[in-house]
Amino acid sequence: MPPATHLLYLHGFRSSPQSAKASQMARRVAERHPGVEWWCPQLPPSPRDAIDLVMRGIAGWPRASMAVVGSSLGGFYATYVTGMTRCRAVLLNPAVHPARDLARHIGDQTLWHDPAEHFYFRPEYIDQLRTLDVGPLTRPERVLAIVAKGDEVLDWREMSARYPGSRVKLLEGGDHALSDFERHHLDDVMAFLDLK
Repeated sequence: MPPATHLLYLHGFRSSPQSAKASQMARRVAERHPGVEWWCPQLPPSPRDAIDLVMRGIAGWPRASMAVVGSSLGGFYATYVTGMTRCRAVLLNPAVHPARDLARHIGDQTLWHDPAEHFYFRPEYIDQLRTLDVGPLTRPERVLAIVAKGDEVLDWREMSARYPGSRVKLLEGGDHALSDFERHHLDDVMAFLDLK
């Protein structure tokens, strides 16, 4: 596959484009691959609205040379994007059963990076998440999942089992945020996208 020319980054639940991993990737792309189109939108709380925003935004992107990177809930959304477009995808501790896991988060929420910023996570969002589950991927070899056994939020066994036929980089320790992302994983992500 050709090197990625268009790169979409999808942040996680209660996160934003200001997240550490999104910022580190944005910086790397700007410094070393200024010709690559980079898009990291602030995703609305509604899963349906989030996917509508994303799919509209990438509608004109070349399927063969676009790629998506998603973290946590963004990894679930990225799985949907690669399911629909068959583009390359990198999933960072991806949420596998968000409808189940986020059911206990219904109600008022704040953003990690700006606690003054509130949003309301509505009960109907759980059903929206269910409808976005794309099932087995037709091109699993185009997916790299980075999964930390030390993830304190999601079960690494569920994450690694969700992507048969994909490349899974299983970390012995680590944490949900992949705090060592820039030091130990960013190069692998860029290599998978053919952006050395």
